Amino acid sequence: MSRSNLTRFFGGSPGPVLVRLAVLSLVVGIVLSALNLHPMQLIHQFGAMIERIYYMGFEAIGWAVEYFLLGALVVLPVWLVMRLMKYSRNEPD
Repeated sequence: MSRSNLTRFFGGSPGPVLVRLAVLSLVVGIVLSALNLHPMQLIHQFGAMIERIYYMGFEAIGWAVEYFLLGALVVLPVWLVMRLMKYSRNEPD
């Protein structure tokens, strides 16, 4: 990567950008510590959130299957009766 590509990637000269990121990380770390939030706690909460989303997905699939079966109990017999009626009209005696 040439110097111009590196500068473009960092959005400025890499040295000062890295210093700003380090200072910002320190300030955010102090604020999060004051709020009594710790890295492992955040990682655990993130994992729990992913797990809840995962189970909500399966819950939504279960919900959809339940409504599909409920609708099929009405739609399929009506469709079958209509097909049988149409079939019997087209048959010559």
